[in-house]
Amino acid sequence: MKGKSYIRMAIVLALASAAQAQGARIFRGEISDSQCALNVHSLTRSHQEMLKSKSMGGTSNTCSTYCIEHLGGTLVLSAGKDVYKLDRPDLVHGFEGQKVKITGTLDTKPNQIHVIKIELENQE
Repeated sequence: MKGKSYIRMAIVLALASAAQAQGARIFRGEISDSQCALNVHSLTRSHQEMLKSKSMGGTSNTCSTYCIEHLGGTLVLSAGKDVYKLDRPDLVHGFEGQKVKITGTLDTKPNQIHVIKIELENQE
C-alpha cells in the first residue's frame, strides 16, 4: 500500500510541475533591491541617486547588496515601470545589479514571480 501512495504522490507532483511549466513565461529586467526599485530612497526607481552620492557603493550591485543587507530590502525584478517580487532569493542572489532573463510564472495577487530559471540577458 505504501508503494502505491508514493507512486500516486510522484504522479501528482509531476503533473503539478508540468502544469506550472506550461504557464511559464519570460521576464526581462534588472535584479534590484526593493528600496531603490520602489522609490523608498530613490526618485527615479533606480540606483542613480545612490550611485552619484556613493553612499551605498559605486555600482548597482553594491547598492542592491547594501540595501538588502542593511536597510531591509528584498530582491526584485525591475522591468521598466513594473517591479516584481521574486520567490527564490537562493536562485537570484548573485545577479544583483545585472540585466537578466527569468523564466517563471506570475502570481498576480502579490505580483510575485515564481522563479524557475534565471540567466544573464545577452549584452549584444
